[in-house]
Amino acid sequence: MTQDVEAGTVEVNGLPMRVWRKGAGPAIGFFAGYGGLPRWIPFLDALAAHRTVIVPSLPGFPGGERGHAALDTHLDWVVAARQLLVGAGLDGADLIGSSVGGALAAEMAALWPGSVRRLALIAPFGLYDAADPPADPWAQRGDRIAALMCAEPANWTALKAPPGGANSIDWPIEQTRANEAAARLLWPLGNTRLEKRLGLITAPTMLLWGAADRVMPASYARRIRERLRAPSELVTIPGAGHLAELDQPDAVAAAILRWCAN
Repeated sequence: MTQDVEAGTVEVNGLPMRVWRKGAGPAIGFFAGYGGLPRWIPFLDALAAHRTVIVPSLPGFPGGERGHAALDTHLDWVVAARQLLVGAGLDGADLIGSSVGGALAAEMAALWPGSVRRLALIAPFGLYDAADPPADPWAQRGDRIAALMCAEPANWTALKAPPGGANSIDWPIEQTRANEAAARLLWPLGNTRLEKRLGLITAPTMLLWGAADRVMPASYARRIRERLRAPSELVTIPGAGHLAELDQPDAVAAAILRWCAN
């Protein structure tokens, strides 16, 4: 674990969800993307240099125990995310969501408008266009995921590499569980009908898209902006794939910090 990161928990459905905290200043939350966060990443350090960064683990993701097993419907997931947001002290704060976490961050802003001050979404799931479908990461061979998620596959490999002392059996099971949790949330085809609720978002919203995103087509950024009534901005991140915060942590953090400074 990176120095100075505090670890706590929030209970959801009777199970502890890990919450990381680092930095000083106004709180900013982060819901992680596909694969979750088995370790602290440079993107979070870049944010923590200016803000108090709070990172609740979604159920089933690394740090989320087996919490996804109790979530049978999309409503269950939304309620669980709301419990995390409130329990972690993020109600009314700025919120970032990436990929899978972006779908839930957008739901928080849509259904509880006062719960999010400013919103940043990094290539969120939640929409589906049959004419321009997203890639299905659950239909890929394991050795293709790194290149699908990141412009530089080594960034995904580093995220998922077991740390020293990790149990050689438990570690891969935890990573597979995170993929199962995301599939439960986004089945089928990543479509949660989020498009219907985008107009409810009142928080100013920044969309960030990796220029080399091989999962979510760039057309989805335009679809989202067309349906938002809140002020919005689209930032394309050169040299970044779907999880832009892994490929270009400083550029993504700088854009978000600028957006949330207003």
